[in-house]
Amino acid sequence: MIEIVTVTTEEERSEAYSVRTRVFVDEQGVPAEIEIDELDSTADHFLARLDGQAVGAGRLVAQDGRGVLGRLAVLDTARGTGLGALLVRAIEERARERGLTRIELHAQTQAQGFYERLGYQAFGEPDWEDAGIEHIWMRKRLE
Repeated sequence: MIEIVTVTTEEERSEAYSVRTRVFVDEQGVPAEIEIDELDSTADHFLARLDGQAVGAGRLVAQDGRGVLGRLAVLDTARGTGLGALLVRAIEERARERGLTRIELHAQTQAQGFYERLGYQAFGEPDWEDAGIEHIWMRKRLE
């Protein structure tokens, strides 16, 4: 069973950070000192569980009247289950609740197709500014 929760406790936050560390630091080689950043203190965090186990995480930051979806991470054992799309939809719903009309994200280019299937469109040129991994800016207008 898949469960998506908005993080409200330190235990849930710790679980979300653990998922992010496993995906970004351990798997992708992102330096640990930049994975948790100053935006985490003001972000809405989300945690995905599969059969009670933390397997996904993401966050929403409100900036300049828009939502910025970030740090979306799904453990390799849960990829392909639809859990990532459910996380994105939960983050979008929270953005609507906060009165935000659009979401932007800085996607790894290898994940561009995933976000396009969820209605996001790329803009700008690919860049390497995030931990040496190629990224592209994407956005979606919320209805």
